[in-house]
Amino acid sequence: MLVSVNDFVKRQVMGSGKTYARTLSFEQVADHARSQMQREMYRPGYRDGVRIVMVEESLAGDFVCPFIELGKDTKLCSRLVRRRPEEEYYIQTRALNGTPVKTGKVELILYRHDVLSENDENTTSSEWELISINAIPEGLDSLPMGPVTMMRNQLNLIGGTKASYLSEEWAESVRFWQKYVPLEPKNEDA
Repeated sequence: MLVSVNDFVKRQVMGSGKTYARTLSFEQVADHARSQMQREMYRPGYRDGVRIVMVEESLAGDFVCPFIELGKDTKLCSRLVRRRPEEEYYIQTRALNGTPVKTGKVELILYRHDVLSENDENTTSSEWELISINAIPEGLDSLPMGPVTMMRNQLNLIGGTKASYLSEEWAESVRFWQKYVPLEPKNEDA
């Protein structure tokens, strides 16, 4: 089973406001995902052809969690952005101050080739592609998908992958994102 690096995940680097690895290359992360899948260290994602692969605990410390826990002194900024030129704009909110939470666990999101092919989003010919790296704040069991991503998927918009969610999944997503927010990248070292 081959796991390759999808171009989409390559945006997850230092200074992006997203989870990134300090020392591991994207190829090393994809190889770790392959090894973990062979050991059956994954669970099904939100639809057939999506897997959530658990990173070994010994490697979790290499990944930077970009979130801060919101508090009354948190300063926020919002802007209208889009991930890719063909996608709709959305409102992105980031914290201007705060200390990133410690990484507890890390999950790797993999999509099967046929799922990516539905919207011509595969960038390799491999059976599986690494799409996202998600650091989970210490003390939490999982990271809910963001509501904007869920909306994009459920409405089958450009950049989304067709899915349907339960009301509890929507509620958990909104609840999480009312407690945590990514730190503005230029403030990562503050």
